[in-house]
Amino acid sequence: MTRPHPAVAVVTDSTAYLPPLPATAGALTVVPLAVVVNGVPGLETVDIDSATVAEALSARRVAVTTSRPSPEAFAQVYRKLFDDGAQAVLSVHLSARLSGTYDAATLAAADFDGRVEVIDTESTGMGLGFPALAAADAAAAGGTLAEVRAATEGAAARTTTLFYVDTLEFLRRGGRIGAAAALLGTALSVKPILHTTDQGVVVREKVRTASRALARLADIAVESAGTSDVDVAVHHLAAPDRADALLTTLKERLGERLRGAYLTEVGAVVGAHVGPGMVAAVIHRVS
Repeated sequence: MTRPHPAVAVVTDSTAYLPPLPATAGALTVVPLAVVVNGVPGLETVDIDSATVAEALSARRVAVTTSRPSPEAFAQVYRKLFDDGAQAVLSVHLSARLSGTYDAATLAAADFDGRVEVIDTESTGMGLGFPALAAADAAAAGGTLAEVRAATEGAAARTTTLFYVDTLEFLRRGGRIGAAAALLGTALSVKPILHTTDQGVVVREKVRTASRALARLADIAVESAGTSDVDVAVHHLAAPDRADALLTTLKERLGERLRGAYLTEVGAVVGAHVGPGMVAAVIHRVS
């Protein structure tokens, strides 16, 4: 017997970088962002992968830019979900400080008489992914739009996104550095630990060497977990050894409090702004 579709459909975008996850993840509809490499456009996860972007960024003379989905792309997705039987849609997206995706979704939602609501998670990667999965779980459990939204916002509030980059140059080029702009110029040699907030990308700490920064990243991630049980996601771009080492450290230090652990490489869109060598830790406190 086929299970009925949830009354609330959940939409997210391709910067969630979801790993293989339980069945409710299949209830998510993912709208891809676009990447342009040397003038050639393509959709993230469809036409352009992270390896292509990492290679282009390393070449330095190759221009890499990103762009949001159009409002009409969202409207088409929303219409199809309603045609398929959804009664409401919750659209869950990366930080409006980092992309126009949230604004595009909001513009599209205005045409659906309140049946579509849009959430800015103020993050990206699994900082977006964990709230989107919470939305899918709540929808699968039969939640109303208000209940699914509350579950999503609660998950976002319990999620901390921290990351390390080898250089601030790629964030500077893309205009995503936010409050970290104070580090530019002579301080570009600093190895920063960054995090996402309602102000966008901001500096958490400044460290002088990559090894110290990665060790401190693990420390702050464990501190962010507090005494809660947690899910952890580690992201990277062209730095699998760093990511493996970070995840191993977090598993050891969190012990029995670690409920789930995921490792994925970021896609082309986030990769274009952080550059090769980036490693991130996303801590989701379960309760």
